[in-house]
Amino acid sequence: MSIDRVPVRRALLSASDRTGLVDLARALVRHGCEIVASGGTRRALSEAGIESVPVERVSGAPEAFGGRMKTLSFGIASALLFHRERDAEEAARLGIQSIDLVACNLYPFARAWRDGVEDDALVEQIDIGGPTLLRAAAKNASHVAVLCDPAAYPAVIAELDASDGALCLDTRRALARAAFHHTADYDAMIAQAFDERAGVASLNLVLESGRALRYGENPHQKGWVYRMRGAHASLADVEQLHGEALSYNNFGDVQAALKAVADLEGSACAVVKHGNPCGLATAPTQRRALEAAWAGDPVSAFGSVIAFSRPLEPDTAAFFELSHPDRSRRRFVEVVVAPGVDADALSLLAVHPRLRVLVFDPARLRDTGVQGLPAGWQVRFLAGACLVQEPDRTLQDRFEPVTRHAPAGDPGLWTFGLAAVRQVRSNAIVVVRRLPDATLQLLGMGAGQPNRVESVRIAVSKCRETLLAEHPGDETAVREAMGRACLVSDAFFPFPDNIEVLAQAGLRTVLQPGGSLRDRLVIQRAEDLGVAMLVTGLRHFRH
Repeated sequence: MSIDRVPVRRALLSASDRTGLVDLARALVRHGCEIVASGGTRRALSEAGIESVPVERVSGAPEAFGGRMKTLSFGIASALLFHRERDAEEAARLGIQSIDLVACNLYPFARAWRDGVEDDALVEQIDIGGPTLLRAAAKNASHVAVLCDPAAYPAVIAELDASDGALCLDTRRALARAAFHHTADYDAMIAQAFDERAGVASLNLVLESGRALRYGENPHQKGWVYRMRGAHASLADVEQLHGEALSYNNFGDVQAALKAVADLEGSACAVVKHGNPCGLATAPTQRRALEAAWAGDPVSAFGSVIAFSRPLEPDTAAFFELSHPDRSRRRFVEVVVAPGVDADALSLLAVHPRLRVLVFDPARLRDTGVQGLPAGWQVRFLAGACLVQEPDRTLQDRFEPVTRHAPAGDPGLWTFGLAAVRQVRSNAIVVVRRLPDATLQLLGMGAGQPNRVESVRIAVSKCRETLLAEHPGDETAVREAMGRACLVSDAFFPFPDNIEVLAQAGLRTVLQPGGSLRDRLVIQRAEDLGVAMLVTGLRHFRH
């Protein structure tokens, strides 16, 4: 049977990372615990004035083979594994004295692998005794506590002090689970490292801390979100300040919105619907950025997810007018996410009980990653498989004019357009402009169409809607504004029909990667229609 509270009377400490170890040892000694320690750990404790029993006295054998043999022994494994009631008589006959707590972390294999050390040196960083200690103690969690992470020491010390040197069963079981995860990850990392050096691609991904969502993509589907263990940053950890629980679809749109503002300079705002930015802007102020992003497609903006690159300000939150007596004035969205939220801004948003207010810094998306992959690399799950790729971080090779006409805008506007089109699903077309106050605005976009000319038509139509709202009934003003905007394509134009559609709408500047078999024909058509064309040399598909 399991015992709820087990007093820790004897502990084995053998740690590669000795962070916090002295504090743990002092707490154990304070409660009358005898400490057994291996070589380097024992020296560290001695320097701190803490007495300990050398591990050889328990193992019955000296450290050997350059340290490869230290804790592996019948005596130590038995002290951890024997059942305290069922096996008590046999343990006494064999002279086995129980060990009630193990604090052990493993050789720094990950660091050695990351540093690219040679195979012979890398092998020496494979811990054998450590995983044995952790697994033995975890297996016997009914009686033994196991610590593999210095971050857990403070809570254990607090419980020891509050319980006269004892640890409860729930704590021991939680620590055991952590130990099993730790050794599993460690072994997986070793296998992946040597696969890599053998030219074999393998990747061990572990998902943890799963929690149920309100539902999946549709109410009749169940859904969960998991944290990917080893990730430097995870959207599963997003902080929610207000509103209903996040749904399956919310997570996808939140990521899309954060990615849309992550690479933009200044105060940026993205309005996302169904995974695509239908509004995007940078401006001198955050409020102005939101106004411009919203104006890009105010119909789609209702019920959207909105991300900001800077902490949310009260003046920005006031834009939504959520407490306006005229309900038609209230601008409802599903989610607002920013690196921080001012208290007054939160109070303005909290008048709507369903609106989800989140804190997550878009800059952290660059640091997401998992064990065995560089930061920022992307993993996409398929049926029984997954795709992995490095991030798309380069916007263009060049801005090369290929027609004689002078382009509208400037490199700052063109770069903004490329950053925008990179976040839109293919076939992606965006139209962007610079306003007199230096605001950069997504004026219209077309996304996810089976052919590019249809995306161009949709983008042009959205631009006209926005410009007619600014200049009601004034076609001349609309056409002049279109002439000052720039159209950006995520891939080349395979036929001249795309150029004909945008030119007919009044657009006079196009950026595209180039590379079509019909480039000469497309460029000539742009030349004939008075369209300035710039080739960037890089495409940005997002399927």
